[in-house]
Parts: sequence; structure tokens; C-alpha cells
Amino acid sequence: MSSGLVRTISVALFPLLLGACTTTSIESALDPTTSFTTVSARTTSVTGKQAVWVQSRTESQTISERVKGLVRNKTIGPDVAVQVALLNNKGLQAAYADIGMSAADIWQESMLVNPTVSVGLIGIDPVRTIEGAVVNNILAMITRPRRIAIAETRFRQAQLRAAEQTLRLAADTRRAWISAVSAWETVSYLNQAQAAADAASELAQKLGQTGAFTKTGQAREHVFYAELAGQTAEARMNARAAKEELTRFLGLWGNDIEYQVPNALPSIPGNVLTKRAIEAEALRNRVDLEIARLELEALARSYGLTEATRYLTDLELMTGVELEREEGEDGGTETTAVAIAEVEFVIPIFDTGRARMRKAELAYMQAANLLAEKAVNIRSEARSAYDGYRSTYDIARHYRNNVIPLRTKIEEEAVLTYNGMITNTFELLADTRAKINSIMLSLNAKRQFWLADVNLGTAIHGGGGAATAEDGPVMADSGGEGH
Repeated sequence: MSSGLVRTISVALFPLLLGACTTTSIESALDPTTSFTTVSARTTSVTGKQAVWVQSRTESQTISERVKGLVRNKTIGPDVAVQVALLNNKGLQAAYADIGMSAADIWQESMLVNPTVSVGLIGIDPVRTIEGAVVNNILAMITRPRRIAIAETRFRQAQLRAAEQTLRLAADTRRAWISAVSAWETVSYLNQAQAAADAASELAQKLGQTGAFTKTGQAREHVFYAELAGQTAEARMNARAAKEELTRFLGLWGNDIEYQVPNALPSIPGNVLTKRAIEAEALRNRVDLEIARLELEALARSYGLTEATRYLTDLELMTGVELEREEGEDGGTETTAVAIAEVEFVIPIFDTGRARMRKAELAYMQAANLLAEKAVNIRSEARSAYDGYRSTYDIARHYRNNVIPLRTKIEEEAVLTYNGMITNTFELLADTRAKINSIMLSLNAKRQFWLADVNLGTAIHGGGGAATAEDGPVMADSGGEGH
């Protein structure tokens, strides 16, 4: 084979060799552990808990054993609940797969378009012509760096979306824990109130037998006890449902669901957090705002790519060699190699690319406006979240420091005056019912505060909009067995 033929074939096959080298480097760079580091670091700094992307059966078994050790037959707090959810929630693991798919997109874009190889035989003895050609897409080679840059931007977006999913699950799990504990706390207090109402109903019946209590008064106490029994049963049903919701976030089933939650939420803190630059902090830390910025960056790169392919959407270069073999009169053969090169492209007579350019411009402006709108909304969300946090704290503290102590004092004084025959039974029972109502309002106020605390974190760091707290009581002091 002549040296000219070797050079021709080498030029034709060079893109294939280049693609193979690039594939090796990209494959080594996109290790799953390395690509998940950004997600883990971002979420750990906010939640204080470890997020794990399970990649093998061995890792899955290790995580399963760790989860069992955290929850089985134990009373779990909010931090343990968040850690279990980040380790064990299968929906979160499914979301992490987007990181790997985006990494595969970078890998795909780094590879050259597969060339088309053709071989043909032309001619009749004694002259034969053999043609060989390799067709490469020139435009794909020219725009390859831009396409890789766009894929890398999308990869960073996938990492941030995974971080956002992790933060959302952590916040939802913490809310679910608050709701479950609050619900069981309601049951605990209603059980105490029901015992008091039972005693009052029995007392009213005895007083009625002596004629010291009217039938109307007796009926009033009986119906209060009956209504309280119904409320207790409903509260117990709601508590079971709230715990089941928490179980779903934790991803537990089988024997692992035999965990417990405390009977009461912790007391509100002594001091409220002060946020002087809440808007700036949210703009610095919100994951969804960073995702929107990357979207704008990706569209800007795509806009440049659209501009590059405006007129030529399909440009291919065919390089190859043509071998001609001719038999001489003396019976010998002579082979001649002729290099060939052809360029094939579409002539933009009808579609000049203006429509595609206009769509790219509009898509970019749309993303820019959405980014600006998101920044405005984030500022508002941060202000609203802090206002809710501060207001619910003041309300809960007011019930704790003013309302409940006054109700307790009224009840104590009513018992003393009742024993001294100064206060009648009607007033004593009315004061008891009023205290029950005040405590229920106090419990609800504290529950609202702890939910507002979670909402403030999501407003600053991202992970979903602030959830609206449902009405429901919570108790001031923790204690007792869990459920």
C-alpha cells in the first residue's frame, strides 16, 4: 500500500480516534461520587444531616441497617427523622438519578457524531474501481465545544435540583414530625381534660340527686363530657394519620414503623432569631434562584449555538480514497489510489433560520424575566416568612406568659372559694372549661411557631414554599411516653 493511501485513510479515521480519547477522559471525570459532592455539601450545610446517593446493593444494605438502628422501637426527634428521610426515602433516591443522566448527556455531547463509511465496487474486467469514503458532520465538530458547555450547565442545574429536592424533603419531614407530635400532644391533653370533665359530670349528677343542681346544669355537664369524648376520639384518629404521613416521608415499612414520637413539642425558645438582612440572605442562598440563573446561562449558550447554525443546519464532509485496478496486456495488474473529498450541505433557500433565531431570542428574554420575577418573589417570601416567624413567636409567648398563668390562677382561686362555700359549682365548672379552651389555643399557637420556624428556613435556603399550618393545639411542656 502506498504512503499516500495510508495518509488518506489516517485523515479519514482521525475523528474516530479523537472521539475515543475524549470519551475516556469524560468517563473518568464523571464519577457518581464526585458528582454528588456538590449536593451533599450544599444540603449538609443547611440541614446538618448527611445525604447519600445509594449506588450498589452493598450500600443499600448498609443504609438499611443504619436506619433500623435509628428508628426501631425508639422515640425519635426531628433531627433523627430528617436523617432517616435523607437516607431512606426512595423518591429522593429516584430524584438523584437525574444527576447521572445529566452527566451522561455531557458524555454524549463530548463524543463526535458517528461517521458514515461506504465502500463500493465499480467496473467490469479488466478495469475495476473500488471506492471507500468516510462522511463526517463538520457542523457537529465546529459546535461541539458549545454543546458540551450547555450540557455542563444542565448538569449543574441537575445537581442543584437534587439539592433542592433534598432540602424540600428535609423541610417536609420536619413539618410532618411537628404535626405528628402536636397531634399526639392534643390527644394527651384531651385525655386529661376528659378525666376532669368526667369528674365534673359525675359531681353534677350527685348534686342533682340532692336537688342542689338543676337538670339543665346536669345536662350541660353531661353534654360537655360527651362532646369532649368525641373530640378525643377524633384527635386520636388525626394523630395516627399524622404519624403515618411522617412514616411515608421516612420511607419505613414492616417492623421499622414501630417507632414513637414524643407526646409534646419542645417549649418555644427564650429569644427569637433576629434577621436584619433577610432579603439579601435569601438571595444569596436560595437554590431555586441559582437554578434559574443557570437556565438563563444555558439559554444564552444555546442562543449562540442557534446563531452558529442559522444558515447551515446540515453540513457534512466526505473524505475517502478511490482505488483503481487495471489489468495490463501482459496479464499484470496496476493499482492507483485517488483521494476524494466532497462537501454536502442544505441550501437555505426557503428556511433562512430567522424563525429559529426569533424563538431563541424570545426564549432568552422569557428566562430573563422569569429570573427577575423570582428574585422579587424571593424577597417577598423572605419578608413574609420572617414576619410569620416573629408574629407566631409573640403570640405563643403571650399565651405562655400571660393567658395560661391567669387561667391557672383563676382556677386555683375558684377551688379555694368553692371550698369556702363562696363560689358555686356553676362558676367552678365554667372556669375549668375556660381553662381547657385557653390551653388548646396556647398549644395551637406554639405549633404554629414551630411550623413558621421551618418555613423561615425554606424561605432562606429553598426547598419548597412555606406550608400553611393547620389549626391544631400543641402543649407547652414535653414529657410522657411517645406514640
